[in-house]
Amino acid sequence: MRPDTPAENVDHTAEAARLERTADLYPEDAESLLLRAAAHRELSGDRPAATALYDRLLASGTPLDNPHLVRALKASNLWEYGHEAEARAIIDGIRTAAPRDPAPWVIVAESLEAHDELEQAHETFTEAVRLLLSDTPAPPKPTHPLLFGRHRVRRMMGAAHDEWDALADSVHTLPITLDELHDPKRVWSLGSENPAELEAELIRLRAELGAYREALSRPFPVAILHWPAAELTELLTAYPALTAEYPSHEEHLATIESALRELASSGTGNLGIVTGTVPSYEAFAAAEGSSPADATLLPQYATTLAARGRAVAWPPEPGAPCWCGSRTPYETCHGTTA
Repeated sequence: MRPDTPAENVDHTAEAARLERTADLYPEDAESLLLRAAAHRELSGDRPAATALYDRLLASGTPLDNPHLVRALKASNLWEYGHEAEARAIIDGIRTAAPRDPAPWVIVAESLEAHDELEQAHETFTEAVRLLLSDTPAPPKPTHPLLFGRHRVRRMMGAAHDEWDALADSVHTLPITLDELHDPKRVWSLGSENPAELEAELIRLRAELGAYREALSRPFPVAILHWPAAELTELLTAYPALTAEYPSHEEHLATIESALRELASSGTGNLGIVTGTVPSYEAFAAAEGSSPADATLLPQYATTLAARGRAVAWPPEPGAPCWCGSRTPYETCHGTTA
């Protein structure tokens, strides 16, 4: 599915089947591909099939990158078609496990909120915020939905603002304030006969829709191919013709950073980096009926990795390790002159 395909034009059943076939071809990417397939199954209304995909991942025996996320998605899906007790048990297990990734927390808290369990939703959002943000000077972007969700639930509960609500306000960037977006009385204005009130509410709804679209959007990234030092050595040993593309590993890394900055300065958004491996590249070349020594395959390989969900966003979040694998913060590594 192209990222610019309107949602109403998507055949969710067909897209899920395509992603499942792709997961069979690329088992190393099965987690991301099957999670996307499960989302399409849910959107098509086939929630039992989505649960089957979550169970397939959890029972695969292959270590998952984010097992808590898979369980959270499974719990949310189960609750939507009548399996409340099982969903609650999974949610309790996630809260006890206290994952360091914000995504599972957001999903289980919003699931509780959607089923009018406001007290439990508030407790869940608060547990996550305290766990992930207590020692953080500036909240990373992936944690913003926790702050916003907690703010929304507290507004519905009629709770007074606290320090976490103030932090949510500080990272909110839309022209309409969070207090307005999360005002429980807004629903009553939709029944108003006053044109000015209705227009004001439409403006608020457009802003809120824009926020949801931004949060849910995962457009196709413009990705640059990165080879770790050991992989590049193996690649050039096997295919010396590619030395012209990669004179040295240091130059390769510098070229990546330079290319990304140039793209960013030209206004290109959603930039990313994909990391290659020699076996994966050789398999791709074989599938294309070409030789791995053909340099024209390299950008195609990068695009394929990005399409399989392998891209990591650039630039990294403040304080995050550099994309080059040095484990040094980006700001003091390749980001020093950014």
